[in-house]
Amino acid sequence: MEFLSKKPLLITDTILRDAHQSQAATRMTIEDMLPALETLDSVGYYSLECWGGATFDSCMRFLNEDPWERLRTIRKHVKNTKLQMLFRGQNILGYKHYADDVVDAFCRKSIENGIDIIRIFDALNDVRNLEQAIKATRKYGGEVEATMSYTVSPIHNEDYFVKLAKNLEEMGASAICVKDMANLLLPMDAYSLIKRLKETVSIPIHLHTHNTTGTGDMVNLMAAYAGVDIVDTALSPLANGTAQPATEALVATLQGTVRDTGLSMEKMSEAAAHFRNVAKRLKEAGSLDPKVLNVDTNTLIYQVPGGMLSNLISQLKQAGKEDKYYDVLAEIPRVRKDFGYPPLVTPTSQIVGTQAVMNIVVGRYKTFPKESKALLKGEYGAVPGVVNEEVRALAGIKPEEVITCRPADKLEPELAKYTEEFKGIAKCEEDVLSLALFPQVAPKFLAYRDGPKEAPAAPAAAPAADPNAVRELYVDASSILK
Repeated sequence: MEFLSKKPLLITDTILRDAHQSQAATRMTIEDMLPALETLDSVGYYSLECWGGATFDSCMRFLNEDPWERLRTIRKHVKNTKLQMLFRGQNILGYKHYADDVVDAFCRKSIENGIDIIRIFDALNDVRNLEQAIKATRKYGGEVEATMSYTVSPIHNEDYFVKLAKNLEEMGASAICVKDMANLLLPMDAYSLIKRLKETVSIPIHLHTHNTTGTGDMVNLMAAYAGVDIVDTALSPLANGTAQPATEALVATLQGTVRDTGLSMEKMSEAAAHFRNVAKRLKEAGSLDPKVLNVDTNTLIYQVPGGMLSNLISQLKQAGKEDKYYDVLAEIPRVRKDFGYPPLVTPTSQIVGTQAVMNIVVGRYKTFPKESKALLKGEYGAVPGVVNEEVRALAGIKPEEVITCRPADKLEPELAKYTEEFKGIAKCEEDVLSLALFPQVAPKFLAYRDGPKEAPAAPAAAPAADPNAVRELYVDASSILK
């Protein structure tokens, strides 16, 4: 087999964000990172993913860190490599839609504080939920990595993603990311999809996968053969399992080929030596359970991300219904079909999963958590497929109540309101944004930051049974299950 591209493969390393989010519940501190930042900067990476996702919440909630200060610190030490973040479209880094002026301000402050590339995704692949973030990122000089949430369903075929990629290019994307959050993209399918994307769009293609099902290395290699421009990998101490495939393994595989990455194995080895000690600390703290390194092929059968599975187990334990686990797994595809085949990624993965638990424990569609109703009503955007109207009626939603416009069009500007509301505790615009996104968490953190006598409890370790659950929004069904 010949490589369809003769250019060196570019690498984004996720050690500073998704690697520890996926394996250790996002518990890596800035002190863990600092000694290795300049070494990472010297490796030759295309970019370092270091911010966004769950890092913002976890910094304040568990680590008593200012996420904005973390970003500024990384930028101070990483002078030659692009920094990138993960951004949930109109949800920003939270779990609800925010008004356009808040999205605009967050993009502006992210770029001002050091971000070069913003990877923007929507759980439903509703491009309307990406519009404002794309406009704002371009306006403030950032690079837009418009993202397709990869999944498998009767409507999510290759043609669907090729059409979506072309749409995103026309919207002003600098690059297209294929976000395979559950490691469902198999190697031969990766080759075919990437080849067609390269034939269809003129901007770079960036592939993000995990190694949950044990296929991640092969997915990246086949994508490299097909001409993918950039792939995500993780430095080996926190690679594989629920995280990304190991950087060093792919770099070594491609050495001497036309796609040789040119990355320094010596510098990577130096950085890895540091992060092995970090991984050891995270294991000792209970944040990193070795089970996240196991291959879990159930993901291929049920199309359920690892963090979602662990939350399902937790919900069933609350109800004393652990024996219903496989019944719930079988119910998930049925709920997903009824809800219009949403991709299973934050927050839709937990919405579908929790509804499946409700259906098995309480009875099929006897009750609906508020998040299910919001999804069925269109508050998150347009689902990719067709909603079962009988199910929507059971949720008490009339056809005329379904939102068909861009959901954010129903929101009035919010930034001035938040600025006034938090003027007593916010020291800067970054603080206002932190408070707007996490109104329960940020006030406690800011009280600690600005007055140590009011420090919250010591940082909590991740639950030993579920270090990966923080990757997913937890829909609390306990009151219904009891």
